[in-house]
Amino acid sequence: MSRGRRAFERAAATYESADALHREVGRRLVEHLDPIRVDPARVLDLGCGTGSQLDALARRFPGAQVVGLDFSPAMLRRALARVPWWRRALGVRPARFACADLQSLPLAAASAGLAFSNLALQWCDARAVFAEAARVLVKDGLLLFSTLGPDTLRELRHAFGAAPFPGFVDMHDLGDALVAAGFGQPVMEMELLTLEYSTLDALLADLHRVGALGAAAPSAGLGGRGRREAAARAYEARRRDGALPATYEVVYGHAWKAGARLAADGRQVIDFVRAPRP
Repeated sequence: MSRGRRAFERAAATYESADALHREVGRRLVEHLDPIRVDPARVLDLGCGTGSQLDALARRFPGAQVVGLDFSPAMLRRALARVPWWRRALGVRPARFACADLQSLPLAAASAGLAFSNLALQWCDARAVFAEAARVLVKDGLLLFSTLGPDTLRELRHAFGAAPFPGFVDMHDLGDALVAAGFGQPVMEMELLTLEYSTLDALLADLHRVGALGAAAPSAGLGGRGRREAAARAYEARRRDGALPATYEVVYGHAWKAGARLAADGRQVIDFVRAPRP
């Protein structure tokens, strides 16, 4: 079992106590569908975790089969428990689930119309996930995702003097990876969201509850008590209005499995826009 899978298996029981960022970004990601015309017969939630976006996807696409995929059986059990028995009685199609590595999906080619992924790509090889998404999507199918960019938790990185997490991929590189995987018309957006904490320990506790600390590289350990105390003192310099900030660079992207849009000289066109501030 991989380090990341072990971390999220352990975190399944506590994940929902600290998933405010995941739920908020998921809500915003679903809203990205508002101006997009898509009518999929099957919707994939890639890295569904405990299933917080499954209801929103089912409501938006009531005629579609929604499939939640995650590599953690414990997370999937939590997601399954969210599905109330009365949904079937009301004629709402229940979500289906599959335990799967997003880099090797157990699905037939051209079997889905929408692939949705909220804050999961940062723990994967994005190029491999994009390649699999391109394989399982129908022609003109849509990939819509959010992930974390390299400015994520910059305050924490600065306090410890090293990156406590693996290097997250820049949105421009993600755009290039989409094109390489065969997607056309990719659009990338970025916004900074800031959570506030009373202490460094409170921030680290939340990161532990959602499995993020365990999924990080072993070389990015937070050290012993002395190092943490030094980091806490360094972090204090950033306290504002009684709170310590924790910044997240959230990257949103969508692209179609369709012919690429080319410039007059034959180069691929990728649109990058900054998301409006909330």
